[in-house]
Amino acid sequence: MDINKCIAIVTGGSSGLGEGTIRKLVGSGAKAAIFDLSEERGKKLVEELGSDHVLFVKVDVTNEEDVKKGLEKVKERFDYVNVLVNCAGVAVAKKVVNKDEPHDLSLFNKVIQVNLVGTFNVIRLASDMMSHNELNEYGERGVIINTASVAAYEGQIGQAAYSASKGGVVGMTLPIARELACFGIRNMSIAPGLFETPMFATLSEKARAALGEMVPFPSRLGQPNEYAMLVESIIENPMLNGEVIRLDGAVRFQPK
Repeated sequence: MDINKCIAIVTGGSSGLGEGTIRKLVGSGAKAAIFDLSEERGKKLVEELGSDHVLFVKVDVTNEEDVKKGLEKVKERFDYVNVLVNCAGVAVAKKVVNKDEPHDLSLFNKVIQVNLVGTFNVIRLASDMMSHNELNEYGERGVIINTASVAAYEGQIGQAAYSASKGGVVGMTLPIARELACFGIRNMSIAPGLFETPMFATLSEKARAALGEMVPFPSRLGQPNEYAMLVESIIENPMLNGEVIRLDGAVRFQPK
């Protein structure tokens, strides 16, 4: 798919991997919409990159009506949607049993709702809209890229909720790709390792460096732009479909 003809929605696009994706796609000639709850950060990004190229819509990805209204606003502004990048997510660290107290069930449910149900919610509504697009020269109508995590494969102690949610993203990648193939819509997922995101903002430079040293090569935290580079490659390569790509510098998590 030609980046210059892309109208992309990026959930969680106000910060972290989502912000990096917005910057990369717009810099490469695409137009994009930010679906996020962080209104202040999102609007600042629009001001910086230009309202002709970027639209901010306040959206809760777990809310059906929010997503429907957001999609309609994007269609009104840019006429169609042919790329979706799901970056919205939350991360918690909580043991199943901690200090003789069980894991808070509502917290587990929140992580599943945002990371897994929210991802599926946007996929189902966006893919329905994409299915009405005109076919491009490659027979494509759209591309969907979801964010899993290496924690889906080797989750650490305290990551039961997070690993379960990201494992769900991994698990639905292939069946959705198979189903949407008849419409010319591809579905891919990326499983990032340790990346420089707001999740690490409260850590000291020493702590971030120590985390980076866990990565065989390059021995550092990944940058949002590097995630965005892979997003762009997936969009442009029509043979990439139904797969989860680890983006992790060969890191493998230990139990803790």
